Amino acid sequence: MIVINFKTYKQGKEVLKLAKIIERVDKNIIVGVQAADIVKIAEKTKLNIYAQHVEHFGPGRHTGYILPESVKANGAKGTFLNHSEHKIAFPELKKTIERCKKLGLKTMVFASSLKEAKKIEGLKPDYIVFEPPELVAGKISVSKAKPELIKKISKNVKTKIIVGAGIHTKEDVKKSLELGASGIAVSSAITLAKNPERKLRELLSY
Repeated sequence: MIVINFKTYKQGKEVLKLAKIIERVDKNIIVGVQAADIVKIAEKTKLNIYAQHVEHFGPGRHTGYILPESVKANGAKGTFLNHSEHKIAFPELKKTIERCKKLGLKTMVFASSLKEAKKIEGLKPDYIVFEPPELVAGKISVSKAKPELIKKISKNVKTKIIVGAGIHTKEDVKKSLELGASGIAVSSAITLAKNPERKLRELLSY
């Protein structure tokens, strides 16, 4: 499983351009995009689209919030929650996962430690993404910096584990999977690459 978080690196036409490049490599890749970009990517590609965040509110008087109903109606298959750049208090996270489940929206929840991953597992998300925040957007991958922790989480958490933070080579991908991960999550390695197609094919070439 490959997850590519666009974050807010691209805007407008550049978002769709990158999405089409990713689709050309593998249409089964999951892309996490801003809520405003979901519709155009859903209409122009067959990628698995996840919103980068939603709130637990239902339809009504909630100006400025992103509702699960909204992203699903626009073509999203799931949502990220609790990313290190957008943390959520645990009670709020619980309510949001429950709302998404009722709507059939998959949840990919980020955890920064084994302790947090175990706590999140109790909420029964579809996936847990292990990303130590100090390694996010860095040059040292989680598979090199904390291999023992990946192995420990994979053994102690039954929910499918995806690992991210600093992954940028095919060796990082290979090592992560050998340690028990079900997939990898990347961002700047692809979104900021001079040739994102070549970089993505390189990551998948192991």
